[in-house]
Amino acid sequence: MTTENVMLAVGNSMMGDDGAGPLLAEMMEANPIPNWTVVDGGSAPENYSHTVRALRPKRLLIVDASDMQQDIGSLRIIDKDLIAEMLFMSTHNMPLNYLIEQLEEDIEEIIFVGIQPDLVSFGFPMTEKVKAAVEHLYSLIKDNRINDIQAL
Repeated sequence: MTTENVMLAVGNSMMGDDGAGPLLAEMMEANPIPNWTVVDGGSAPENYSHTVRALRPKRLLIVDASDMQQDIGSLRIIDKDLIAEMLFMSTHNMPLNYLIEQLEEDIEEIIFVGIQPDLVSFGFPMTEKVKAAVEHLYSLIKDNRINDIQAL
């Protein structure tokens, strides 16, 4: 099975703003965007690499809350080499640059979008600025304008 685009959501919705990726997945499942398939990788996206590979997308969009020292709710395209160099806030078992490097063997284009969180703590709700950023990202995907996002 081949799909045009896959969005891999990363994060934990029980951890405040870390739920940005899963919220985007919910939005895309509730209001599907043509030519997009959603995979919610939660806090262990490496466990879904086989699912993503089986879909054989031309383009993979990975979305995660990432502490990039930007304004809260900022969206940035992050190069995989920067993931390794920067001290990214991570609630994940494996650094995302390793996952990206594995998937690059099979996927032509991989775009990692970080959303700057404010509060990442168990049991806290997502902040309004991060919710607004997720809604903005949804519209950029829908309008095929992902590349309008500034690179870090």
